[in-house]
Amino acid sequence: METVTVKRSFDAPGSAVRDCILEDVPAFIRASGFDRVTVDGTSYRVSRDIGIATFELTLDRVESERLLEFDQVEGVFDRMWTEYRLEMTVEGCELIATTEFTLGGVLAPVLDGTMIKTQRKREFELQFDYVASQIDAKHPA
Repeated sequence: METVTVKRSFDAPGSAVRDCILEDVPAFIRASGFDRVTVDGTSYRVSRDIGIATFELTLDRVESERLLEFDQVEGVFDRMWTEYRLEMTVEGCELIATTEFTLGGVLAPVLDGTMIKTQRKREFELQFDYVASQIDAKHPA
């Protein structure tokens, strides 16, 4: 199992960050670069066009103490789990995103864990940028 974690501090209350994410979870997911996000209950189907191919995952939203948590139920990984959590700081809060994954299926021989980690870090950074822009729009300085 491989793990990637990215953190970002926000000079905003944790409630502002939480609300930004939970008010529109599909938009938060799309911010990571997915072209399409469809929701059916607790099931999220996400896809991204990559050249002539389409990368698709089906994720189940897991009820937990975390801000947001997903388990892959269908896709290219043998196992993939992602969580987002908030930690309060003196200045505001820190948003922490973690994904654990095990490569599997037909792509395992051609994909490298380092490639997946790099991509996932970029996706988390894009999501954090989205949160920052939403907070700035709702709470201008």
